[in-house]
Amino acid sequence: MKIGLFFGSFNPIHIGHLIIANTMATSTDLEQVWFVVSPQNPFKKTKSLLHEFDRFDLVERAIADNSRLKATNIEFSMPKPSYTVDTLARLSEKYPQHQFALIMGEDNLEQFANWKNHQAILDFYGLYVYPRPRAADSPFKTHPNVRLVQAPLLDISATFIRESLKANRSIRYMVPEVVEEMIERKKFYV
Repeated sequence: MKIGLFFGSFNPIHIGHLIIANTMATSTDLEQVWFVVSPQNPFKKTKSLLHEFDRFDLVERAIADNSRLKATNIEFSMPKPSYTVDTLARLSEKYPQHQFALIMGEDNLEQFANWKNHQAILDFYGLYVYPRPRAADSPFKTHPNVRLVQAPLLDISATFIRESLKANRSIRYMVPEVVEEMIERKKFYV
């Protein structure tokens, strides 16, 4: 099975993430998209990061009704911070029957050369890239293992959602209803 891996903090998961994942699962040769919930992104601060198990639970709830979308907590047992190339290797070892590819936003291509073993990721896995607002041009866009995928251009951010919650503003329609309910019930991000 060909599986696209969508890495992120998902702090929290929102409709932008879900639309991109569903687009990848339904309009490319990817048979499934797995959300790889990262405990710690090496390029981000962890100050406002909800606990990894809570973020994983929110992702699972958000995708429960879509058999083409899955969540994995593979990085929870790996050294922190986890590097994408190490996670790809671990998944390939654990699931040798699957072929994996990396899903990323076009804005990440600008810094992709700074990623640990980025050339190995390109050579052995490949990238499925979705458009992002204000993304800079990148020489990686023309690489034979980079596939540009037409997807809605979304500018919804988890930061905006967290700030809205802190300011007691509604996040309705920005996150799935089950995610909104759990955030409110457990008083996440306030």
